[in-house]
Amino acid sequence: MDEPPAALCWDSIRRFTTSVVRRSHCEGGAGKDLPFSVENKGRLLLMMTLYFGSGFAVPFFILRHHLLKK
Repeated sequence: MDEPPAALCWDSIRRFTTSVVRRSHCEGGAGKDLPFSVENKGRLLLMMTLYFGSGFAVPFFILRHHLLKK
């Protein structure tokens, strides 16, 4: 039991993560517990583009509104 403290720490982390993975019950595989469907890649791309694009565009529309205001 002359292992360095770092090795003991990594061993405990490894044991913890493997037990967490073992206890997780993902019914049907990855992506089945999401609130949206990932089956149709085109629709997913469109929805993600709208979601992230609208958040990116809002400051520019606010700026345009203030610049055009008299």
